[in-house]
Amino acid sequence: MSYSVGQVSGLAGITVRTLHHYDKAGLLSPSDRSPAGYRLYSDTDLARLQQILFYRELGFPLDEIATILEDPQANALDHLRARHRLLNDQITKLQRLVEVAEHALEVQQTGVELTPEERFEVFGEVAFDLTYATQAHLKWQHHEGHQRSMARAAAHSKEDWAKIMAESADWRVRLLAAFDAGEPADGTPAMDLAEEHRQHVARWFAPCPTDMHGRIADDFATDPRAFALVVPPTEQRPGLAPYLRTAVHANAVRQSPGSGGRGAGGRRYGG
Repeated sequence: MSYSVGQVSGLAGITVRTLHHYDKAGLLSPSDRSPAGYRLYSDTDLARLQQILFYRELGFPLDEIATILEDPQANALDHLRARHRLLNDQITKLQRLVEVAEHALEVQQTGVELTPEERFEVFGEVAFDLTYATQAHLKWQHHEGHQRSMARAAAHSKEDWAKIMAESADWRVRLLAAFDAGEPADGTPAMDLAEEHRQHVARWFAPCPTDMHGRIADDFATDPRAFALVVPPTEQRPGLAPYLRTAVHANAVRQSPGSGGRGAGGRRYGG
């Protein structure tokens, strides 16, 4: 049975121009011609075309396909193994590009209006994983408090962010010192540090009542990405995130109306 160029084009899902190109390249020439000189393809030609399209789908160049099909000594399995390795390498490279693109999207969604160089200079290690901040943005983007926080973050200058990170670094040193010294999480020093963090959030981003601060601290203890935004992985200790959560919740109790909003030292915290 013979098939015209148009019929083969329809059956194979490729253009007539592609078939002409394969013919010109000597990769697939029709077995016959009609009395009027039109190309006619046989069942054998269609089987060969199927092989060509298979290798093309895998990314083989036409000259390599021709070698595989024409050389009876060619080991198609070796060619396929080599192509498999190449495709895996390409997948790895593309995955890295996807991660870079995702990270760029994450940074843009946090509201931090700094250049990449400025972000690295200001945030350092903390900037390496902002997926938590991105997910929070997507989850709370219609919440008024979150919108206010993002607006304030976007308005901060490089100098503002440098101050924010300096405050955070100083607070982190004292948090680690309290933890390493064995200060109880519900003791005054730890609760004071928790309150200082709450005031930091309220000062630079948005009002942070104790119940909201408790939810933030719960995330610290359950999501490593959240905790890494306040304590970089290289500075973390086993049990530090739960320690901070306990301190935050203890401070919330201390700040409740019944306690008068005073710490053991008599200092009032009011935001």
